[in-house]
Amino acid sequence: MLRARSLRTRLVALTLLLLAVASIAVGLVTALAVRQSLISRLDTELLAISSAPGLSATNHSRQPNGNGANSDSGGPDGYPNSAGPGGANPNRGLPPSPDLIAVAVLDNQVLDSHVHTRAGGDQTFPEGDLPTLLAVPPGGRPVTLNLPELGAYRVVAVRHLNGVVGYTGLPEGALQQTIANLVTTELVVAAITLGIAGVIGAVVVRRELEPLERVAATARRVSMLPLDRGEVQLAERVPDADPDTEVGQVGAALNRMLDHVGAALEARQDSEMQLRQFVADASHELRTPLAAIRGYAELSRRGPLSDEATYSLLRISSQAERMTTLVEDLLLLARLDAGRPLERVDVDLTRLVLDAVSDAHAAGSSHHWQLDLPEEPVIVSGDPSRLTQVITNLLANARTHTPPGTAVRVTLAAGAGTARVTVADEGPGIPPDLLPHVFERFARGSSSRSRENGSTGLGLAIVHAVMAAHGGGVSVTSRPGDTEFTVRLPIPHPALLHS
Repeated sequence: MLRARSLRTRLVALTLLLLAVASIAVGLVTALAVRQSLISRLDTELLAISSAPGLSATNHSRQPNGNGANSDSGGPDGYPNSAGPGGANPNRGLPPSPDLIAVAVLDNQVLDSHVHTRAGGDQTFPEGDLPTLLAVPPGGRPVTLNLPELGAYRVVAVRHLNGVVGYTGLPEGALQQTIANLVTTELVVAAITLGIAGVIGAVVVRRELEPLERVAATARRVSMLPLDRGEVQLAERVPDADPDTEVGQVGAALNRMLDHVGAALEARQDSEMQLRQFVADASHELRTPLAAIRGYAELSRRGPLSDEATYSLLRISSQAERMTTLVEDLLLLARLDAGRPLERVDVDLTRLVLDAVSDAHAAGSSHHWQLDLPEEPVIVSGDPSRLTQVITNLLANARTHTPPGTAVRVTLAAGAGTARVTVADEGPGIPPDLLPHVFERFARGSSSRSRENGSTGLGLAIVHAVMAAHGGGVSVTSRPGDTEFTVRLPIPHPALLHS
């Protein structure tokens, strides 16, 4: 999921994740260190208590009474209350520790078991906790026991010289509470720190990524420019590209690339303009000699000539006419490329299609022509002569590149502010390798399009250029037995259906 987010979000999230991991690690190590320190202090206190004279049990008799206490003990805690040397109380060696466990065992017999409470009194050690307590081996290090009735205690077992095993324990409740408070404090501090770090990190990352956003914005604006055609003004550049930073280096590299692309586009534009100008000038200049050739050929044919001379003049006239058509097509394409405006009048597209199909039927009576027109006239805005040329070229293309007897269907429809003229035939279709290039200039197939049938390879290119100049378009789909050309023209006044 994180991969689908923006770079700013990923940086902030990863920073917070690393900070959270570091906080957890620091908190865990701190809690363990504090717990170990408190445990060491508790063990030191526990060992000092266990070695105190009052808990050594050296004065206990080996004859336990019925309740597990010394027969000669009179103290409430089960220890001899006879004063030692000087009549001192043997409990005076005990430090003031709350809930102190003191249990003495001899030969698996409990001599004494009591707990010093926080209030300063004593209570009997719960019998239910004795098995857990007596499982501690004597002579070892202090261990932690979870006594069912008393809770968690740190306990040590010491075997004295008279064979008595003394079990001494101190509660871990305060220690665990301290650790819990520490962990809670660390969690609260970590949460507050992460929240503040997230806000500050978002602000800092946003500020640091602003140069990269400028680079992306520049690249986005450049990607929207139509660089494939026409005159291109590539003035977009990344502002403030600091070469001392990584993002600035990317911006500077993008600026250099745009400089090179701009220079290449200007060179391409100059080359195209020169080529267009050359084609226009050449086409214009060739029109005059071609017209003269055709005129002289027609004039020569009026007199008596031999059959051979007549045939030669016919071929001259035919080729001159073909060259004239080619020159006119080139001149038209050059003018359209130069962006010269076309005539704009209301055109009755229904009448135009009907006349074009009638002319095609007269020129190719061997084909079966079918016409489908709407009940109401379709009116568009455009150049009538150029639109007539578009429909004528499509019909001539269907007639020329399909065998005799092929059915050609012409359909005119209007809807959603668009007029559509479809020319479909049942011929062999367009080769798949040629289909993407049929609207290019001088596009020819290896067999279906030959120079002998009079095709110049510019008819469909003119259709595409004229449609583009009218704000429309042309498309083609083809498979054996079904080839369909569709031209689309916008209807400026959809409600106007009558001329």
